[in-house]
Amino acid sequence: MANSRRALLCSSLEKIFPETDTAVTEFTAFSMFKNERKSFQFAVEAKKGEMLSFSVVSPLQSALRFFYVKMIPAGANAPKDADDDYIAKDKDAYPDLLLPLTENAFTAEYDGWNTVWVEILSNTDLPVGKHDVAITVRVSETENPLTLSVEVLDDALPKQDLIYTNWFHTDCLSEYYGVEVFSDDYWRITENFLRRATEYGMNCVLTPLFTPPLDTKVGGERPTVQLVDVTVTGKNRYSFGFDNLEKWLSMCDRCGIAYYEMSHLFTQWGARHAPKIMAQKDGKTVQIFGWKTRAAGKAYKRFLEQFAKAILQFVDEKGIREKCFFHISDEPNKGMLRSYKKASKIVHKYFTDVKIIDALSDFKLYEKGLVETPIPANNHIEPFIGKVPELWTYYCCEQGKDHVSNRFFAMPSARNRILGVQLYKFQVKGFLHWGYNFYFLQYSKGLIDPYKVTDAGGAFYSGDSFVVYPAKDGTPYNSLRLNVFYDAFQDMLALKLLESKIGRDKTLAVLEDGLDKPITFSEYPRGDKWILEMRERINKKIME
Repeated sequence: MANSRRALLCSSLEKIFPETDTAVTEFTAFSMFKNERKSFQFAVEAKKGEMLSFSVVSPLQSALRFFYVKMIPAGANAPKDADDDYIAKDKDAYPDLLLPLTENAFTAEYDGWNTVWVEILSNTDLPVGKHDVAITVRVSETENPLTLSVEVLDDALPKQDLIYTNWFHTDCLSEYYGVEVFSDDYWRITENFLRRATEYGMNCVLTPLFTPPLDTKVGGERPTVQLVDVTVTGKNRYSFGFDNLEKWLSMCDRCGIAYYEMSHLFTQWGARHAPKIMAQKDGKTVQIFGWKTRAAGKAYKRFLEQFAKAILQFVDEKGIREKCFFHISDEPNKGMLRSYKKASKIVHKYFTDVKIIDALSDFKLYEKGLVETPIPANNHIEPFIGKVPELWTYYCCEQGKDHVSNRFFAMPSARNRILGVQLYKFQVKGFLHWGYNFYFLQYSKGLIDPYKVTDAGGAFYSGDSFVVYPAKDGTPYNSLRLNVFYDAFQDMLALKLLESKIGRDKTLAVLEDGLDKPITFSEYPRGDKWILEMRERINKKIME
């Protein structure tokens, strides 16, 4: 039967709502390298409850994976003083969850547009050349033919050298799935989630030597996920065991992790206290440090002196000292200078010849020499450019204005993806984000259902605290934001590939060709069109 419904192909940068009408730009062709992981979408109008099916004919067929794009409730959308680069600031739901389709059929959940996300898995065996992907979508008795042209280029992106950590919260997994920490199920689920993270660019993992003192209510605590065994052997004397840390490192190695971000040695926002540390004492498990511990007190300093010797000996035996990063305390500001300075002095005294990093956005604090590698937020990065040995950056809930990149539900996907261009241009060495899978309320005061609560109980903007959803079987479901974020890394790698062929200056000239202003972290072309055309321009130049 002839087509009587509207259907369309579109890029991975579109966020398609059931009620979306004329704003969607049809997408008919793109190119990719042999080892890329690329995505596009197709959407068709239907009535809620109608059966939809589709068939595909293509030389790339075996590499295609299909996902139904589900709307997910939004809570807080944007800051009150947000800039104008948002899809909307008041919607109740946004397209975000990519639900795997086990067969080429599904029931329409929405009146209006229903969308399928198509991912082409990276595979160096993809046939080189131009290939059609012919898709026929059927709604009731109507057929909707769609054809996309994909050119597989005869080259491969280089290995990622950006260090990327997205804080990995194993206590959230333990609580959500109701499994005991360090049980077989705990390790199985943790490895599933970590493997997915590495598949999408993460190569550095937050490693809970002790339970991370992050986003925790003062006086409260997060579930214990401490990897290091501590035994009290006398007054202010301790021994350490690393069996669970050994198991963690083996898991990380299987998943492809290359770097280890050791959990913070002092509490967040000022380094005033010690993290929660559990130990064996007189045959019982007890808490020996925590909120009642003065960070710069003698007891904790003596503990850190002994722990530093033990952990550094361990990482040396493993040959990973250069792959380890240590933290003092997260996000200090000038009001916390005194306590952070004391903590910094302790860490630098005992943790010698290791890299110390912290999220720190006040350049004046950096100038005081309290941390070698500061990680400023992307809306505070300008003073650090060219002034630090290694440039890192991060964003979180605060970066919802000034047009800087972020990945909230309410932001267009282009704002997510532009980060790759910026990382390349400014030769950023590392990128940090705090929420890979944070399924707690703010300050870790309770568990949430991430399918229903996406703003940590109104504390953060929807999309800030996690990029994967927990499936029933202990594996993660992707968000479309995770896939788009990985596209940003692939843009960065394409630029590096071009640089290897024509040099950095010429690559930057190709990148910014036709722009009125140079690209910065807040100044760049808005919208999908420029990013898609830029990437094709880069690909074409590489193949010349």
